[in-house]
Amino acid sequence: MKLNQINWGIIGCGNVTEVKSGPAFNLADGSRLVAVMRRDGALARDYARRHGVPKWYDDAEKLINDPDVNTIYIATPPDSHLHYTRMAMEAGKPVYVEKPMARNAAECDEMNRISAETGVPLYVAYYRRALPYFLKLKELVESKAIGEIRSVHIQLHWQPYDEEVGPDAKPRWRVFPELSGGGHFHDLASHQFDFLEYMLGPVKSAKGFSANQAGLYPADDIVTAAFAFESGVLGTGSWCFTVNKEQRVDGAWLIGSEGKISFHFFEKYDILVETAKGVEKYHIPYPKHVQQPFIELMVKELREGVRVCPSSGLSGARANLIMDIITGSGE
Repeated sequence: MKLNQINWGIIGCGNVTEVKSGPAFNLADGSRLVAVMRRDGALARDYARRHGVPKWYDDAEKLINDPDVNTIYIATPPDSHLHYTRMAMEAGKPVYVEKPMARNAAECDEMNRISAETGVPLYVAYYRRALPYFLKLKELVESKAIGEIRSVHIQLHWQPYDEEVGPDAKPRWRVFPELSGGGHFHDLASHQFDFLEYMLGPVKSAKGFSANQAGLYPADDIVTAAFAFESGVLGTGSWCFTVNKEQRVDGAWLIGSEGKISFHFFEKYDILVETAKGVEKYHIPYPKHVQQPFIELMVKELREGVRVCPSSGLSGARANLIMDIITGSGE
């Protein structure tokens, strides 16, 4: 599929689209945001007014069938990703879907089946594959800055969100498995496993344990895992979302035959490379619109018909599969 001009329509113009993604659609060459949709029409209208978007809808089908829209960005909770992907692809319109790609690997497989059947491209918002910070990490690994990679270790421990605690607690959709597929682990670890596979190659096996220890919401709030890559690299991970704020940590470590790389997936912009020669530090902040580098590659691919976007429906489904195996939710 090749399009001269990419005219985007957003289904679900919520928080993620305010800065991370929405404005970037108008910043890529040959791309513009022409319509947005939310079930609450007043919120859709307000978003359109604030962002200078020509059209707004409170009905996803009307946005998909708008002749001025030729590409769809799905930024709703995962429970509707398959439904809207099917609608968009049957209308012949490429889809860019938020992560995680769906609630589970089976839904991802169905999305990929529809893409193959219709010939309509499918992309997943694993935009770390295009961010300078993570490309530097990949470059360091490939240049053997710390020799041969032996192992990778992830630790993500966060305190509960304010709305998850107290007598008037009202947790958001991310911790209700029927909407999100899991909890904060599924929301955040999906980014981590996707990028680790991009950097280190496919995970061939994984094992894990998950539990709900604090009882703040239905989803698991703690997960531990061990995983092995086809390359021989081994990995471990620990995710807990009920620690106190003083114990908050977002850390990851690559251990090599000649040193160690320390980095972060979410909160900081430093990479530390430690070898016998000393310590080298790289400080690479994210761009203002964090999805922009990825969106630019996706738009280039759709306009020129040349494969340049680093994430597809096939690669995006992998993170769901790994998380299903770790938590047992795919059994």
